[in-house]
Amino acid sequence: MTDLLTLTNQGIYCPTGDFYIDPWPNGAEPRPALAIVTHGHADHARPGSTRYLATPGTAAIMRARMGADVPVDTLDYRVQRRFGAVDVSLHPAGHVLGSAQVRVSDGRETWVASGDFKRDRDPSCEPFEVVPCDTFITEATFALPIYRWPDGRDVVRSLLDWWRGNLERDRATVLFCYALGKAQRVLAELHALAATETLPGDVLLHGAMTKLIDVYRDHAVSLHPTTPVTAVDDRQRLRRALTLAPPSAAGSSWMRRFGTHRSGFVSGWMRVRGNRRRRGYDRGFVLSDHADWPALLTTIEENGARRVLATHGKTEVLVRFLRERGVDAAELKTRFGEEEAP
Repeated sequence: MTDLLTLTNQGIYCPTGDFYIDPWPNGAEPRPALAIVTHGHADHARPGSTRYLATPGTAAIMRARMGADVPVDTLDYRVQRRFGAVDVSLHPAGHVLGSAQVRVSDGRETWVASGDFKRDRDPSCEPFEVVPCDTFITEATFALPIYRWPDGRDVVRSLLDWWRGNLERDRATVLFCYALGKAQRVLAELHALAATETLPGDVLLHGAMTKLIDVYRDHAVSLHPTTPVTAVDDRQRLRRALTLAPPSAAGSSWMRRFGTHRSGFVSGWMRVRGNRRRRGYDRGFVLSDHADWPALLTTIEENGARRVLATHGKTEVLVRFLRERGVDAAELKTRFGEEEAP
């Protein structure tokens, strides 16, 4: 029996449905006619396909990143659509706004391509949904036993304590985080905290953050109020604020406005202290949009997959672990990167 999904030079392809999942068009071959997109990060939502299909949340992110005229149709979660001889539906992946697992079934077997996913509670996006399947394509970004995530509420509360400590020492506070997923999760947790206690200052945004944060607000995600850094002329207000900025701003001339400051970085990679020291941050906060080691194993157990294909990250570790426990597991070589880099 032919596999429902196969790996080609342009990505994961469904021959019987004639579509790709998160393809990487190479220009040397005909453009993918249809790309089903799991989520809006640039390593999964790439230009070059003729048309796209995604959840409404992912479609909005794609328009913000790729242009308003990107040819993307939308499919709501759990709604089934027929392509050739297969049925396709999208199910919450818990990664970022609109992120989805792609379920593909021909009535005899079911495959699920997870994209990137997480199981942790996150007030900024839809929670992960277990989708029973025969074959599961999983990410392996943090597939090592050392990666186990603390509760996001506790992480953001420690961030708040750090911010207050910087204020007491008359230091500005700059928190570096990724513009899609991480910034919104921090703002959602701050919004929840602000319901019970007063935050010590404003929350300011680097200009590169605003567009995607607006997408989340447009989708009714409750985020703490923010102000662009460029709208603040008062030096004292700037020093009292918590400023969110992308990692690319670290060490740039943009940072001069803050004077004496302390910098923090939010990422799952901060679980390893050496990563913080190498990047030169004063403080690391462990918060990830990916599944940790226990979540990977729990998901594979709960969805009942008899076969597991692991892609990008620590694939060899996960595959070896699963094989030792009798699971049919293998690596799947894709071009998906790690938007959450150390």
